[in-house]
Amino acid sequence: MPDAQIVLYGGQSNIMNGWIRKPPLAAVILLLTIWGFSGTAAGDPLVQPTFAPFSDLLGGYLIEKTTAQGGLVSAFDYRGAMADAQAGTWLREQRRRLARFDRSALTTREQAIAFWTNAYNFFMVAHILDNPKGDRPVSGVKDYGSLFNPYRVFRQKLFDVGGELVSLDQIEKQILLGEDFEQRGWKDARVHFAVNCASVGCPPLRRQIYLPGNVDDMMTENTRMAFNTPRHLRQEGTVLHVTQLFEWYADDFAEAAGSFEAFIRQYADPATRAQLKDAVDIRFIDYDWRLNTPENFPELR
Repeated sequence: MPDAQIVLYGGQSNIMNGWIRKPPLAAVILLLTIWGFSGTAAGDPLVQPTFAPFSDLLGGYLIEKTTAQGGLVSAFDYRGAMADAQAGTWLREQRRRLARFDRSALTTREQAIAFWTNAYNFFMVAHILDNPKGDRPVSGVKDYGSLFNPYRVFRQKLFDVGGELVSLDQIEKQILLGEDFEQRGWKDARVHFAVNCASVGCPPLRRQIYLPGNVDDMMTENTRMAFNTPRHLRQEGTVLHVTQLFEWYADDFAEAAGSFEAFIRQYADPATRAQLKDAVDIRFIDYDWRLNTPENFPELR
């Protein structure tokens, strides 16, 4: 089982252009009273305390913006995190908790999806912070690969969960979308809009971690908001342009809804669904593998 005690981080941390200092003792006591000394703010004794350091990291360095069209854009401030010693503390503590985690403790669908989605997203961010190019982050995750193996970072078994090294591909394709989850009825194509590959073309990383109590609502929200974001879905005349995820993972979306077009209709809002009626041709949007840093998003400039 993970260490479920509350870890109070001392010192200072740079939080979104402001400073949050260590809380006074009275505030800490009040917080512990509200939480019932359980280390959980949402009644979850497993996933929330396990990913508390990652939650702090996201709260400090993940920028989210909702667009006027109801879409979502997010970016991670890697340079800011690289310059902050507190971010390093969060990274180390999060790795420690995952390395000690008992995977057999995941007994429900919601726990399992929330846990592995958070794990994927944390390991992706952590790898970029741990492996910069000089004093700055890489320009994109494909920089970790080669001409003949550009997606190497996703296939390397570098990440410790419960004493076993796993790869990002294993987490996504063999666990979250794999045979075991499928047999249990846990496989969910909306996961494609929750895991984040640290790239502009990927559905956004969220500031809030996934928990058993919010994972379904968040996956639905992520999917709907992606369909309101032009880099993932847009219509130009009679041509519908869609994210390349629908090309790469067509089978997953077909299993979920019959076809990826039906999947879009299922989760798109009414205005988007109405536009789809005019589409007579579908084209896939070239995936943008640039790093998900603020400067790569026009909406955040």
